[in-house]
Amino acid sequence: MLRVYILIVVVMAVAGIGYGAKYYYDTTQATIATLRENNAKLEGAVKTAEASLALLQDNIVKLSKLNKNLQADLQKAEAYGDELRVKLNRLNLVQEALRDAKVLEGKMNGATAKLWRNLMDDTGNPNEYDLPSWLQPLPAGTGDQNSDESGEGSDTDSIEAETSSTN
Repeated sequence: MLRVYILIVVVMAVAGIGYGAKYYYDTTQATIATLRENNAKLEGAVKTAEASLALLQDNIVKLSKLNKNLQADLQKAEAYGDELRVKLNRLNLVQEALRDAKVLEGKMNGATAKLWRNLMDDTGNPNEYDLPSWLQPLPAGTGDQNSDESGEGSDTDSIEAETSSTN
């Protein structure tokens, strides 16, 4: 009977070892399957990250070129502003207006009309070179809009100032 007990114990030990081996095998296979899924997800994430990095590098190159263009445009604009400041410093608009107001008015209206046309071109105006009514030339023979019809009125075109002596 002792042999039967020993045989039962040996069979139970072999069964336990077999069950443990099967359990180890199943858990290892499940872990391997999980690791494969995670590896596939990580490979997809790496590809996405690499594509994003390449796109980011392309954008950096494009932005660098645009920044250089903007910097060049800024330098041109600053140079133009400096040029305008120099011109304005050379001009005395008050004296020129007093000396020959019609010429100054013509220059100012011409520059304003040119600026207006450029603005309309830049904004895509369908009516090419339409000017607002205040920039339209006056029809011949209509005279100044601000003048009296009778021709009488105060003379404000005089350069000489009226003075009264109090001595």
